[in-house]
Amino acid sequence: MTTTRTDSPSVRLRLRRRPFTHHNRLAASVILINVIAAFGTGFLGALPEMVVLNLTLAVLIRQQHVINLLFRLATSAPTTWPLRIRWTLGKVYHFGGLHVGAAICATAWFTVLAFVLSDPLTWTILALLVAMVVFALPNLRARRHDVFERVHRFAGWTVLVLFAVHSSRQPGFVGSMSFWLLLLVVVSVALPWTRLRRVPVRIVRPSRHVALVSFDYGVTPFAGSSTAVSRHPLLEWHSFANVPAPGRSGFRLTISRAGDWTGSLIDDLPTHVWVKGIPTAGVGNIDKLFTRVVWVATGSGIGPCLPHLLSQETPSRLVWSTRTPRDTYGDDLVDEIEAVQPDAIVWDTVRDGKPDLVELVLRAHREFDAEAVICISNKKTTWHVVEELEARGVPAFGAIWDS
Repeated sequence: MTTTRTDSPSVRLRLRRRPFTHHNRLAASVILINVIAAFGTGFLGALPEMVVLNLTLAVLIRQQHVINLLFRLATSAPTTWPLRIRWTLGKVYHFGGLHVGAAICATAWFTVLAFVLSDPLTWTILALLVAMVVFALPNLRARRHDVFERVHRFAGWTVLVLFAVHSSRQPGFVGSMSFWLLLLVVVSVALPWTRLRRVPVRIVRPSRHVALVSFDYGVTPFAGSSTAVSRHPLLEWHSFANVPAPGRSGFRLTISRAGDWTGSLIDDLPTHVWVKGIPTAGVGNIDKLFTRVVWVATGSGIGPCLPHLLSQETPSRLVWSTRTPRDTYGDDLVDEIEAVQPDAIVWDTVRDGKPDLVELVLRAHREFDAEAVICISNKKTTWHVVEELEARGVPAFGAIWDS
């Protein structure tokens, strides 16, 4: 496959850049549909139903079973389909735009409802909804992620209880569409917690920067999935990509020092942690849409790539930029990677300096005749690599930090 190089990207390729990402387009579509519905139905009489419909979409689209279904549907397309279609299907992980659009609309319609009803319970629910929206703003969420998570969890649970009380005041609520939708939301929120468990772990620390955490409690997840882990289940959860090994039960997580929580885990080496829910599909799951893939990783981004490299289900080539890989991640892990990726480009940033990652990836893409590139790195690098490659006509994918 020949890489398309152009200094003047087409309109179609420009629309793949921020702010015109699939995530933002989905959010805008939900808002537009709400606006059309408002003008078309005389929304004042249907305010409670519009709130419930948007609330249901906002919650269900984040439900683990729904997420796995979305990925299963999107990645079921055969590799014989046109690349442009598979390129678009690969953006399935932007589904969070539906969550954002629906949450904004639910809050907007409830604001109108609060002014119509103007009672203490309605204003209390509105205050909680606004707090959730404010703490979900990208900059504030990034700076105060623990606060964002706790506000979303505890305010969200409180909103559901208060909204159920609020709705029960309406004549004919029991048995209505709103009743069943609200019940569906409650079940959706509660379901992951029914699988809450404290499980044993074995942790190997090849360096002070990395912990390799092994699990074997009866669950062997699929490649391209993640598991939520906690040491204090009511306070904070962190999701990491699962690394199952072919023919072996259980899985591993590669956790690097990137904040207080990860630093504490690496230093303390706990014997048990909490998990909940089920393994949930993530961006790496889309590799099956393509005939050949280049995986790009920086640092511990190698973790999410590893199960795909080991399974060899989709022919792949690795580009890994990291500092002193053997000193940081251990000989065993590096040997495991080299055994399945003898032609990998492994760039030691201590020895070789900072690479031009885009050029390295373009070279690998061209030499390997790949159809797509999947980048696992920090936010700045991921967005830079994905946008630069897509501006050149190369299908590229990477996490968008929308949750």
